[in-house]
Amino acid sequence: MTRENMTLDALGQGKDAIIASVECEEASLRKHILDMGLTPGTEVTFVKCAPMGDPMEVRLRGYELTLRKEDAAHIYVRDVHDAHDVRRVNPGQTQTDHPGKGESRSFRPRATGRVHADDAPLTFALAGNQNCGKTTLFNQLTGSNQHVGNFPGVTVSRKDGAIRKHENAMVTDLPGIYSLSPYTGEEVVTREFLLRDKPDGIINIVDATNIERNLYLTLQLIDLDIPMVLALNMMDEVSANGGTIDINALERELGIPVVPISASKGEGIDELVEHALHVARFDERPGRQDFCRPDAADGGALHRCIHGISELVEDHASRMKVPLRFAATKLVEGDALVLESLHFDENEKDAIERIIVQMEEEGGTDRMAALADMRFRFIEDACDATVVKPAVSREHKRSMAIDRVLTGKFTALPVFVLIMAVVFWLTFGVFGEILSGWMDAAVSWVTDLVDAGLSAWGVNEVVHSLVIDGAFAGVGSVLSFLPIIVVLFFFLSLLEDSGYMARVAFVMDKLLRKIGLSGRSFVPMLIGFGCSVPAIMATRTLPSEHDRKMTIMLTPFMSCSAKLPIYALFTAVFFPEHAALVMVLLYVMGMVVGVLVALVLKRTAFKGDPVPFVMELPSYRLPSLGNMGRLVWDKAKDFITRAFTIIFLASVVIWFLQTFDMRLNVVENSADSLLAALGGLISPVFAPLGFADWRASTALVTGFIAKESVVSTLTVLLGSASAITSLFTPLTAFAFLTFALLYTPCVAAIAAVKNELGMKSALIVAAMQCGVAWVAAFVVRMVGMALGLG
Repeated sequence: MTRENMTLDALGQGKDAIIASVECEEASLRKHILDMGLTPGTEVTFVKCAPMGDPMEVRLRGYELTLRKEDAAHIYVRDVHDAHDVRRVNPGQTQTDHPGKGESRSFRPRATGRVHADDAPLTFALAGNQNCGKTTLFNQLTGSNQHVGNFPGVTVSRKDGAIRKHENAMVTDLPGIYSLSPYTGEEVVTREFLLRDKPDGIINIVDATNIERNLYLTLQLIDLDIPMVLALNMMDEVSANGGTIDINALERELGIPVVPISASKGEGIDELVEHALHVARFDERPGRQDFCRPDAADGGALHRCIHGISELVEDHASRMKVPLRFAATKLVEGDALVLESLHFDENEKDAIERIIVQMEEEGGTDRMAALADMRFRFIEDACDATVVKPAVSREHKRSMAIDRVLTGKFTALPVFVLIMAVVFWLTFGVFGEILSGWMDAAVSWVTDLVDAGLSAWGVNEVVHSLVIDGAFAGVGSVLSFLPIIVVLFFFLSLLEDSGYMARVAFVMDKLLRKIGLSGRSFVPMLIGFGCSVPAIMATRTLPSEHDRKMTIMLTPFMSCSAKLPIYALFTAVFFPEHAALVMVLLYVMGMVVGVLVALVLKRTAFKGDPVPFVMELPSYRLPSLGNMGRLVWDKAKDFITRAFTIIFLASVVIWFLQTFDMRLNVVENSADSLLAALGGLISPVFAPLGFADWRASTALVTGFIAKESVVSTLTVLLGSASAITSLFTPLTAFAFLTFALLYTPCVAAIAAVKNELGMKSALIVAAMQCGVAWVAAFVVRMVGMALGLG
């Protein structure tokens, strides 16, 4: 292979090369590659491959990206040479006080003359790249004044909140994105919100340690012509590494206010709020929108093209209320959504195409590459003039050192297994077990206290039974497992906030591709070990419908935390000496069955390849205890809410059905109850699995409401948890655990699937999981009997 024909996938480790061209048949993929910074003329360094040989990690523009070799094969390179570090030609450091609200600016905003009253409600959009501290900033801005919902018409989660001390100012946390191109669902949602809801201002958060990557989105947001302020986050890290940024000079370059902050430390937040309120109240639009350089390599062809299209489509953009500069640049890119929304006739479409073709001929490059190159060249020039950047930051050095182990060829998989084993050991064997014991003791103490009080008060026996045997037995048995769930989510959030989850996706991509998924699917599936509902919702971040639908189908096979009470009860009674081993075996079984189902789906309903894997690898960071605390509290609150609503109602219903017969008489033997009659109708289905008793089948049915209800139902029906030995042998107990592991998670999970894929798909998922669970439990019993374990 000659160097002129070399592609990026063939670049040797430790080699640099210059990108010559990006040649993809799929336009959206090519646009995504260019938006991520892989533009012609850019120097790129091959860092390493994932432990399984694919995908590969490359470094460019001061940050790391991952992409598969088959996608890298579309990127042609030239001038291959040994890797080297070329420091930015830093400007001379200057110390200039940053102007406050209303003081003399270092740039001139474009004021429209429109002014909001001081007490008028204002709306803001919080936008930024992934892993830039957006969630931390949102929490700093709003505190506890926030609520969660969905964007109208779609299922992507949104968070809204009132800015502290400014109750009339609302801010919406938009999904983390890299550009406004319609490549992922998040990008489409963000665009639609900004264009349709038209917030009064945009707060654009930028990672100051990775400023070149982040400013690409900033330039696109400026095109929207909405009052805007840039929050330059992590400035404390920049300073600690010996770097600095001339804020006033950066403001002049961008034409918008720039405020240095540290979201994690709460520094600069008040100043940021003041500037945001000011630009929104006085409708101060960005003072600059033309980022074409007069000395551009294309001789100004792109500049003339954008202005020519702007003149041609101005009336359409005004009528449809689409920002003119945004419309013009998106038409140059060939954005189908914008083209359709402006309702051009064929003559106008032809005229636009002629202008673009003329630009391509004059500039010697294609439309997509021209726009991406224009933005990145402006950013490079602006950073050369304003950013004093050290050669390598402490965070980057630390990340490179950690990655030698966590993503090393021979260490990545063993370390991952070790990390997850430690997480589960600490969750189930150390902290969770101790805290659950304390919680169980507290619940028992309250139950005994109430029991004694009701007896002393002489309360009716039926009501007494309802309170103690129904409500307290059901809810109390579930509450004792709350500490396990809290501990598990604490560790999962620790791994996510640190940046390790992105490395897991990088390491696991090739393995998941074998079952028809991409590495990105691993994160939602890993979240599924906590709860299926947020895991299913997390699939919204996947950029393809193929990956999203298939991941949703498989995620419920991952053992969620709601099943922990079932595991804990059965292992404690039947396998006390091997509890940890049985727990691990169940988790592994869920993953193995998920893989087998995925292989079937890959060859039937989900034929085709997963979406390309082009993703940024963020630096490792110390997790924010505040963010982790909020996440853990949200999950704990959700669990408690379910315990005192769904599980409470289910426990009361089960108690009622168990206490009364068909004539609503109180029964002495639960075998004569309504519940026994209903359970008896379905118990034959479970007879081949070894648990035909109506109480076992009834518990599984209530598990459709919430998996924790399986434990509460058995406790209510049997009088105590230890009494389950009357229903199962160790073998049938393990078959029961297998079925509980694999069958439909809960009503909430099915509702989440319905929201994502529709009712038909939700019913298919429920039926498929029940069928797979029955088959797996049957196999377990047959194998056990064949081995003489029956």
